[in-house]
Amino acid sequence: MKVIFFGSSRYVVPVLEFLNNIHTVLLVVTTEQGSLEPVKFYCHTKKINCISVRKAGDLVANYEIQRIKADMGIVADFGIIIPEQIINSFPKGMANIHPSILPKYRGPTPVQTAILNGDNITGVSIILLDKLMDHGPILAQKEDAIEPFDTAKTLYEKLFKQGALLLSQVLEKYEHNNITPKPQNETQATFTKFLTKEDGYINLTSNDIDRKIKAYFPWPGAWTKVKLSSTSGEKIVKLLPNNKVQVEGGKEMEYKDFINGYLQADKLFLDYLRKGLDSD
Repeated sequence: MKVIFFGSSRYVVPVLEFLNNIHTVLLVVTTEQGSLEPVKFYCHTKKINCISVRKAGDLVANYEIQRIKADMGIVADFGIIIPEQIINSFPKGMANIHPSILPKYRGPTPVQTAILNGDNITGVSIILLDKLMDHGPILAQKEDAIEPFDTAKTLYEKLFKQGALLLSQVLEKYEHNNITPKPQNETQATFTKFLTKEDGYINLTSNDIDRKIKAYFPWPGAWTKVKLSSTSGEKIVKLLPNNKVQVEGGKEMEYKDFINGYLQADKLFLDYLRKGLDSD
């Protein structure tokens, strides 16, 4: 099948690789701008035609997308809502790989939200796009566990690899009309929000710090403000997975090294770090 791939970020390279190995990728559309960013770099090494866009209007304005006669569009972590005009330009429509069990966790941050909520199970869905966000009928789904060590980074990696495998099982059936798309149950739909840097701020008295550290890694990052001594002003300190911290302008360090190196730091912060060490 002839396809155009829409995707950005290192997480979706396995999807692009599957498509390039099995199908004919006529064009890749990405929001990445730099030549060394993951999708653009893969396209360069494999000699796949790739164009960069910044907003939804660029998709309509770029005649090349509609001029190329592809059977289907494939979307994974693209970052832009695709206009209905583009969706309708593909005879077979567009399929989207979404890292949640839809209709739960529609929107831009399904993995982060699942971790924040303390879920044990997540998964991946392949749906047909329509004009609403993550609303289209389901072609296939597969559940996966959220392990205690998972961060947003590890879970996105795992789910998009799972999505590439699931896509390999679905596309041929769909191409030959051997699969029936299933409407989503709207009564069960939930929605996630865009994250900002401010979302990563940690209140040291809250009881969900560990989940926030995992959910916000690598972005927007979990952070707080700490006085490192009785005479210093506050500094931003990042809280990282695996019992590590990073003072702004410094290198990552283990909890125990921070405790030993900043004996006069805020007591509340030191107590949190000691508690983390005791729980290991």
